[in-house]
Amino acid sequence: MATIAGDRQTASRGAIPATRRRSRLMGERLYFQIGLILPSVLVLLLFQVVPIFIGMDASFRRWSLYDPDKTWVGLEHYRYVLSDTNFLFTVLPNTFLLMVASVSLSLALGMAVALLLHRGFAAQRLVQTVVLLPLMIGPVISSTMMRWTFNDQFGVVNAFLGWLGLGQPAWLADRWYAFGVIVFTDVWLWTPWFALLLLAGLKSLPKEPFEAAALDAAGRWRVFTHITVPMLRPVIGVCVVIRAIDCFRTFDQVWLLTGGGPARSTEVFSIYVYMEAFQNLNFARGSAAAVIGTLIIMVAGLALYALINRFMDVSR
Repeated sequence: MATIAGDRQTASRGAIPATRRRSRLMGERLYFQIGLILPSVLVLLLFQVVPIFIGMDASFRRWSLYDPDKTWVGLEHYRYVLSDTNFLFTVLPNTFLLMVASVSLSLALGMAVALLLHRGFAAQRLVQTVVLLPLMIGPVISSTMMRWTFNDQFGVVNAFLGWLGLGQPAWLADRWYAFGVIVFTDVWLWTPWFALLLLAGLKSLPKEPFEAAALDAAGRWRVFTHITVPMLRPVIGVCVVIRAIDCFRTFDQVWLLTGGGPARSTEVFSIYVYMEAFQNLNFARGSAAAVIGTLIIMVAGLALYALINRFMDVSR
């Protein structure tokens, strides 16, 4: 009995150092992981979080870039932005119209392209490369190309319309023509993104439901509406939410194509903030507009996700 008790005491003494070694190894691993992510966290804090708080502080002060006295004025700039008729009746409607039109058209065209590439055909790889070309071109270059393409004097589009004997509109001099060019450019840029993600979703779908539908002699449209789309709902929902939030801050295409013109009629939220801060040199008012826009997109994003999650079972 004494021998057994001694063995137990020896085992317990050995277990304590083993536990300590395990705890020390876990602590070292934790410190190592923290050390790996610390540089990224510091960069994020210095170049993202800190400027956000500086901008929020500036929105409550009289902070013009030509006379930055930084006097505290409270909600004065917020009242100005929320009472600005251009912001309420031009900027916000344009922004949400661009969001709805671009996301819906890009989704529809991206789905069509994904279905085409998923079926497979002789020149599939060549077509896939051509379709993905807009993803390889920067938005600035693409917008510059579109600006020359739709030039009313020597653009390719008007030259083709003139060859057909049709009218040659001044695309970028009329509000709705110019807005249509912006939407067209945005759709051209982002359709390949939708197509790529939806194609990946199609590749991951199980084959059994489609084989059962083929045995039941179901048509293509019925298979698409009753099998493909329901099974792709999570992918579609995530794509729509991400793209809608990103579309709210679109700047490159609008600035290079129209600059918000003619007469600020195609101005969107990001252009409004830029104009207030760096054209009118009122950094405080631009910061206030940015904060308001952030709150709007947060509410809109949460509402959109809740709506899509309810009807498309994204989180299930």
